[in-house]
Amino acid sequence: MPLSPTTHEGDVDALSLPAGLDRPAWQRAGRRMLAKMLAEFAYEEIIHPEPAPEASRPLPDDLHGPEPAGEPAPAYRLPIDASLTLRFRARRGAYGHWTIDPSTITPPELDALGFLARAHSTVLDLSGDTTGHLVKELTATLAADVRLDAFGVSAARLAELDHASLEGHMSGHPWLVANKGRIGFSASDVARWAPEAREPQRLPWIAVRKDLASYRGTGPLADPERLYAGELAPETLQRFHTALRTRGLPPDRFLFLPIHPWQWDKTVVPLFTPALADDAIVPLPCDPDLRLGQQSIRTFANTTHPERHTVKLPLSILNTLVWRGLPTERTLAAPAVTAWVQGISSQDRFLSEECRVVLLGEVASLAVAHPVYDRLPTVPYQYRELLGCIWREPLPMQLDAGERARTLASLIHLDPAGRSFTAELVARSGLEPRVWLRRLFAALLPPLLHFLYRYGVVFSPHGENAIVVFDGDEVPVRLAVKDFVDDVNVSAEPLPELEAMPGDVRSVLLSESPAFLTQFIHSGLFVGVFRYLAPQCCEQLDVPEQEFWSLVRAEIDRYHRRFPELKHRFETFDLLTPRIERLCLNRNRLHLDGYRDRPDRPHAAVHGTVPNPLHQA
Repeated sequence: MPLSPTTHEGDVDALSLPAGLDRPAWQRAGRRMLAKMLAEFAYEEIIHPEPAPEASRPLPDDLHGPEPAGEPAPAYRLPIDASLTLRFRARRGAYGHWTIDPSTITPPELDALGFLARAHSTVLDLSGDTTGHLVKELTATLAADVRLDAFGVSAARLAELDHASLEGHMSGHPWLVANKGRIGFSASDVARWAPEAREPQRLPWIAVRKDLASYRGTGPLADPERLYAGELAPETLQRFHTALRTRGLPPDRFLFLPIHPWQWDKTVVPLFTPALADDAIVPLPCDPDLRLGQQSIRTFANTTHPERHTVKLPLSILNTLVWRGLPTERTLAAPAVTAWVQGISSQDRFLSEECRVVLLGEVASLAVAHPVYDRLPTVPYQYRELLGCIWREPLPMQLDAGERARTLASLIHLDPAGRSFTAELVARSGLEPRVWLRRLFAALLPPLLHFLYRYGVVFSPHGENAIVVFDGDEVPVRLAVKDFVDDVNVSAEPLPELEAMPGDVRSVLLSESPAFLTQFIHSGLFVGVFRYLAPQCCEQLDVPEQEFWSLVRAEIDRYHRRFPELKHRFETFDLLTPRIERLCLNRNRLHLDGYRDRPDRPHAAVHGTVPNPLHQA
């Protein structure tokens, strides 16, 4: 529980410590973070560990069979400076992955921050400003990890939670080291608004005059009044109207949207002051529904009325490489992108009837452009993403009776005892692990492959955006996908299937060459999730890594046999090349973009290549 001094009458606020924080908890989190830092930096070749003299043999950079039973992992060393050399044991895996046991790292007193302090100017070659900001991000991430540890629950308990509640137990991006930096949040902001706080909150709304706000919606939601009628109780809507009339303002000249209280206080009030003075933006009361923050931190699921939309709100904090705002143009395009993507699925029997893929549409959006910043394309992009809302279809309404949904990220989660969440689900299913994995790959891959090969469209199926739907026996049965406007990309090579793409959709979706389009599946799913899942399956389900990747390849081959008429597309969008480019996320932060402002959102860095485990699996 949080620690705080005695509160006296007249105190404005009582001081408190972050939940669960003490020396042993901090040390455990710091050592675990150091192991992750070494592993991910080594994967991206930011550092270059070398086999230690006591290692019987170095492991190749390619996938190989498991170590003989009982044999310790090979030893490695990393010289830091004249007086410090790190030593640890690590196993290597697909895509050049490193798995490092924190208990093998010496010296044992070193933690992530200590490593950064010693290595920033030597092996890491960081600038002073990057080092300073990185210390801040790492410290905030470690504090969040401590809270997660303090209130962690067993894999068995997690299996009973619904999708929205499970999100608060996840540990964040597995690839990015500083994955919960949340620069801009105070400690009290984190305690209230971070996903691991697991506290449903009411959201206030604002009214924005129609000459400042733009609204878009699909189908019947093209009329914003239809949206408000479904999202707000009549008495709540009446309160909003009364609040405007009290100020002498006609409600029919305004649009309504929820707003994150932090964004209101830190961004809207300071930067939209003229509109506030002119009554063009008017604060409204909270609506009574409770909403629970999800892993993306700016997305809220309605827990009072699960049938109501999930809302995605701009939040001007820096987290996992980017400022978490909502770009005006892309926000307004979201419903059009939804209509186009869902239209593809509804007209394709394989997607709609066999795969039964769930596409969680961004069916309504509202954006408020800043009157100055949005006309200045060279200013930092964070200032063009300040105010708006996207309403997304709620996941619970897409599930059949008995089905459960969990993000793909949950499958690589380990509980406080080290139990794999996937191992728990496999045990509950009663299936042999290899059979369960086949069912998982059969649920995930066919719809993703079909969109890619047939239509030249690819999602970024990373752990947060890709959602696995399970039947009542905990067997994976189908895929759900979200975040279309941010994470749908299309082929830059002309395809007949893309000719009818609406202009407003084409203008916002990123176009990539076929060779790079496959990277979204590799980096989002295979590198971003399966790279971690495969070693867990080896350790806890007794499925060797080679066999894991052979099962993935088998599902791809099965799709190829099912649609032989697409053979030329399999060659155009080749997922089975001997090597793929190594995309790097931490390298972007450390060496490419750092923490500097820029007019456009950063993208992953590319550094060399890695072996593709699917080539010969």
